[in-house]
Parts: sequence; structure tokens; C-alpha cells
Amino acid sequence: MPAVVDLNKCSGCGDCRQACPTGAIEIVDGKAKIDESTCADCGACVDVCPTGAISLP
Repeated sequence: MPAVVDLNKCSGCGDCRQACPTGAIEIVDGKAKIDESTCADCGACVDVCPTGAISLP
């Protein structure tokens, strides 16, 4: 299951986008958006998110 973004916590900083090895994350309207079909469930985005907005279910 792909990573999930809590939009209330997401600051749109883009750290997750830069950390994603598959390019599955875009910043859309100031929030991270994860492409479920590309996400590898690796957790790289979870580790770098400064606000704790991303989690793996």
C-alpha cells in the first residue's frame, strides 16, 4: 500500500519529492501528492518529512 499524506500537516516543502527514488511525489496546490501506481512503499518520504505528514499504512 502506498504512502499516505495528511494534508493538514503537509507544508508543501518538497523534501519528500526530492527523496523519492521513483519520482512518485509531486507538489500540487502546495501539498504533496503521491502517485499510487509509482510509489514503491520504500518509506524514504516518511523519513525526510519534517512535519510528520507522510506515513505508510
